[in-house]
Amino acid sequence: MPIRRSPRFIAASCTAIALAALSACTVGPDYRGAPPIAADAIANPTFVRAPSTGIVATAPTASAWWQALGDAQLDALIEAALAHNPDVHVAQARLREARAQLVGTRANELPKVSVDAAAVRMRSPDLSALASGGNGSASGKGGGTTGRGPLQLYTAGLDASWEIDLFGGTRRSIEAASDEADALDADLADTQVSLAAEVAQAYIDLRDRQQRLVLARKSAELQQQMLTLTQQRRAHGTAADVDVERLAGQVQTTRAALVPLDEQVEDSLDRLAVLTGRAPGALDAQLAALRPLPAMPAMVEVGDPATLLRQRPDIRAAERRLASSSAQIGEHIADYFPKVSLLGSLGFTAADPGHLVRKANFSWLGVPYLQWNVLDFGRVAASVQSARASRDEASAHYEHTVLAALEDANSALSRYGHQREHLVRLEQVDASAQRASTLMRQRYAAGVATAIDLLDTERTQFSAQQDVIAGRAQLLEDFVQLQKSLGLGWQPAHG
Repeated sequence: MPIRRSPRFIAASCTAIALAALSACTVGPDYRGAPPIAADAIANPTFVRAPSTGIVATAPTASAWWQALGDAQLDALIEAALAHNPDVHVAQARLREARAQLVGTRANELPKVSVDAAAVRMRSPDLSALASGGNGSASGKGGGTTGRGPLQLYTAGLDASWEIDLFGGTRRSIEAASDEADALDADLADTQVSLAAEVAQAYIDLRDRQQRLVLARKSAELQQQMLTLTQQRRAHGTAADVDVERLAGQVQTTRAALVPLDEQVEDSLDRLAVLTGRAPGALDAQLAALRPLPAMPAMVEVGDPATLLRQRPDIRAAERRLASSSAQIGEHIADYFPKVSLLGSLGFTAADPGHLVRKANFSWLGVPYLQWNVLDFGRVAASVQSARASRDEASAHYEHTVLAALEDANSALSRYGHQREHLVRLEQVDASAQRASTLMRQRYAAGVATAIDLLDTERTQFSAQQDVIAGRAQLLEDFVQLQKSLGLGWQPAHG
């Protein structure tokens, strides 16, 4: 036996099917990915300025690159900074805010339902008294009633509304909000990258300055010994006044150099304290002891330009904001078209609360509601044009970010490669100075060289050692900058 459908049921079914078909329509451009920027450079298997030695093309991991330096104290400082630095907390809060807003935006696709209840008690005026001018003549004993007793009304109901997303405006807003949340996730990663590099640089500066301060003090002591011997020689008529004054000037110059070094050590200590979320001076006792510079790894993984695009958080953030701005175009284009909402209400109304939930007191209301802003004097067009301009701005910003990242990485690789060569030369000078000092000690022991000659040679050796320490520190800082330029050091966000 065939099942018969009423015309009302068929009409409702057709309406539901039509609405479902219309709701699949999404206006505005579909995002197809970021435009290709510097395609030839990105496709290159190596960076243009990559040095021939000291690096490998293996793709690096994005996590804790600083562990390759083998310094447990540096590891602890960076981990403390990532956990307690206020800039990280700001970026984390912004990400949580964006994710919460995304949840709210997604809820716009769903119906809104509210429950209401009310108890009304009122007294109506005495119409007869109003008609007689309100002189109260009807009042008094035996004068009849002056008005009706209080009225009572109880109501409880359920209201619902649902805006049907016919042209995808809500879906585009969800898409834009999701892309913005992803961009803020990348911003957090970028903050972590910068922070890790800044802590490492401050720590390297501290160890460099501490070691150079020790050598500068030893050099000042040697120069003072040379000055004392020269003064003694002048007293015996074997040295001129100009020799004494020249050495005295060197002593004062070296001692003067100690003051800014002391200041720089304190600056590094305070900088590390603040970066780890503590007050200046909090790390003085922990970091006061002299320690060597971190060990430089023999080889550094750098990957290729294509890996750079995937790793650098600022590039990912720029790409996500480009996607978000593209979705916002469709969000505004949807305002050209009508909006259809379904409104409904179910409720009970009665004069006695005990009779409220009865079939006779039940009421319902269903309203399809159409709203179409057919005359807005160009407001929607202006908003669409503004959204397109924002998309073009985001596209240009993405292009700038990619080109700047390529420049940053190539410059860092160039500096790192040249500093490696420079350090080799400095170490050769230091080795030569050590050999000269050893030979001079032998000559002094044999009585064919003066104490001043020996002290001068040792002063030169100290100077060469300072240059080597500074060169190693610079190479470490170039290594840190290289890791930062590759976009390394971020941790995945959770929650």
